Parts: sequence; C-alpha cells; structure tokens
Amino acid sequence: MQLHELVNTIGQDLQRRYGEKVHKLTLHGGFSCPNRDGTIGRGGCTFCNVASFADEEAQVKSIQEQLIDRAGEIDRAKKYLAYFQAYTSTYAEVQVLKNMYEEALKAADIVGLCVGTRPDCVPDAVLDLLSGYVEQGYEIWLELGLQTANNQTLKRINRGHDFECYAEITKRARTLGIKVCTHLIVGLPKETREDNVATMEQVLAVGTDGIKLHGLHIVEGSTMAKAWKAGRLQAPELEEYVAIASEMIRMTPPDVVYHRVSSAARRPTLLAPLWCENRWLAMTEIGRRLSSDGAQGSSIDQPFIYTKPILKAD
Repeated sequence: MQLHELVNTIGQDLQRRYGEKVHKLTLHGGFSCPNRDGTIGRGGCTFCNVASFADEEAQVKSIQEQLIDRAGEIDRAKKYLAYFQAYTSTYAEVQVLKNMYEEALKAADIVGLCVGTRPDCVPDAVLDLLSGYVEQGYEIWLELGLQTANNQTLKRINRGHDFECYAEITKRARTLGIKVCTHLIVGLPKETREDNVATMEQVLAVGTDGIKLHGLHIVEGSTMAKAWKAGRLQAPELEEYVAIASEMIRMTPPDVVYHRVSSAARRPTLLAPLWCENRWLAMTEIGRRLSSDGAQGSSIDQPFIYTKPILKAD
C-alpha cells in the first residue's frame, strides 16, 4: 500500500478538499530569530543550521520573485500554499508581516499561507492578522516548532521556551480558526522511545490539526555538530527512527493531517545520519511498517480510512 493509504497526508487532504493538487512553495522572508539575536538567547537551538533546509540566497529576492521561481519548479499543480519556512516567520512588526504575507496572497493561484515560527513569537496582533485571512477564506496553517514536550530536553537544546508556552498559543490559535501544525523531532539527545510517545500524548491532549515528524539531523555549523565530531552524540539509525515514527503515527487520530513523516538535509551541510539525505528511504520503510502493524490511528481503535480524492475535470 502507498503511504497516503495508511496516513492522512497533507497532499491527500488538500486534494480531497480542493479537488486538485495543491503544493507548498517555500519562501525565505529574511527573518531572524530571537534565539539568535540576543532577545532570549544567542547561538540558536543546538540542532539548528537553517542552511540545511532553506535556500539562503532566496532572501535577496522579493516574495513575488521567489513564488515565480518555485512555481516554475513544479508543473503538477495549479494551486499553491505560500510557505514561509526559514527562521521565525512571525518575528517582525505586524505591518511588515502583513505586507509580506499579502504580497504572497495576491499572487495568482495562491490559496493560503503556511507560517513557520516559534510558540513564543506569536503575539495577539499576529493571531488577529492570520485569523483575518481565515475569515477571508484562505487556508492558513501556523507551523509551530515544538520538537519535544519534555521541558528538560527543551532546556538542554537551548530552545528558549517550554511546553506550556506551546500549549497556550496552540489553544488560542485554534480557537480563532487557525490550523496548527506541530513540528516534532525524533532522536534528540538523551530522549528515548518513551519520551517520544509521551510527547505525542501531550500534543494530542492539547489538540493539533497537523504533525510534522523529523529525524534528528546533525548539521555543520550547529552546536550538536561539535558534540558529534567529538564522539559525544550519536545520530539515530534508520530502523530506530522508523519504529518510533510509526508508533507515533499509529497513536494519532485519523483526522490529524501529517505534513511530513520524514525530512531531508543536504550535504555537505548534513553530517549525520546519511540516510536523511534521501527522505524517501524513511517514508518507504514507514509505509512498510504501517502496512504490517497498522495504519494511522490503529493503536487507538480509530484506523485511518483511505478515501480516494475527487479530481476536478480539466
């Protein structure tokens, strides 16, 4: 079986609701991060080097130019979500954010926004701005980097916020009709399978609309890279990641949308694990595991039921 027949994926969710393919176009808004500029800390999270997933050269281009470039790379869709991915994409004055978001929204075929940010960088003014777009009929996702619900781990990786901060902003956003996608990392230092399961339990107890699962990447330029080079840190093995991620998926209610079940980083920035260089490796293995052990929601007796999307006629 294919992964989307076992997991409620964002691609299938959008296709069912819009009647055609909808793709994300990643954008770089040139934002900074309060955990880098000294507002709450310096150096950023110990796992972070944004160059491992974002095109740093893109920030010299306008939002319109980036959208044109990204859309030109994808010829299988007619509708798009503008995804502000790099750093903290709510970390600016609200008028600056409004100008940037609306530059994206006015582009042809853009049906909404995905805004990646930190739980401690979403003030009421930003929530009001995003909820206004929801009221206008746009698809709005607030992508919150939580990584783990374990406050000791959050402190250890220099995250700069706690789980309670995440829980509060998630509840406030969802009350306003803003969809929340929670980012989680499997394989953080000193965390076990039990920690990952506990994180999922806490996230689901608060409530979320979407999940992104990432395996831990050791990337050049990060604090963790120094520990890895010194032999003090081990990267997760593919088999370990697949087992834990699959268990987390099986305990997820079927209405929660998975935006990602694995991720990739690029060499030479990526140091370890090298299987992260190709996200399809983990996706394929997760599909096999779920085919054997049960689909999304199966461990809570609410299995994911695959529904073939209705396609619009050309």
